[in-house]
Amino acid sequence: MNQDTANPGSIRPGGRTARVRDAVLRAAGDLLAERGFATLDLAEVAARAEVGKTTVYRRWRTPAGLVADLLAEMAETSLPHSDTGSLRGDLLDNARLVGKTLTDTRQGRLFRAVIAAATSEDTAAAALRGFYDTRLAEWSPCVEAAIARGEVPAGTDPRAVLSAVSAPLYYRLLVSGDPVDEAAIAAAARAAALAAEQGVFVSGATPPSA
Repeated sequence: MNQDTANPGSIRPGGRTARVRDAVLRAAGDLLAERGFATLDLAEVAARAEVGKTTVYRRWRTPAGLVADLLAEMAETSLPHSDTGSLRGDLLDNARLVGKTLTDTRQGRLFRAVIAAATSEDTAAAALRGFYDTRLAEWSPCVEAAIARGEVPAGTDPRAVLSAVSAPLYYRLLVSGDPVDEAAIAAAARAAALAAEQGVFVSGATPPSA
């Protein structure tokens, strides 16, 4: 498949092309963090990255294509999962990683912009799902190890557990505006761990009665 027919951002180049990609994605990320998705312009990205406008249009085609490749790069550089020896410890590390990302001056604004793009652009939405698929797959062994240790029941869904950790933190970022602080991070991790221990996330399980 040649570059013109590939999906935007789907090629993983080396050498000078890799440097161009790095510069363009860095510029796109900066502009997204500064102004959001609605005003993201390929020509302005090219100017800020100091690369040819034609190169940007040919490779990424649309702002959504840039967002897709930016998310792919973020997934590629995601930190490996923890191995603290306990599910509660691993989930706390996971929550702290999410919290650090969301409270970072640049990254927090960037994620708001990416999520906004995903609500209106299919390409961005698919890329956002791909990003989280990668993150969940990276951290799923923590839950699998907890099953093997007997901390949580067999059949516990790792993706459901990990989603339960991050969901309240994203809610604070995007909806309530409450701080994503250490107390919120610890509470999210503890709540997810307790629910997992009670079998809430066992696939097909009936929720435990009060």
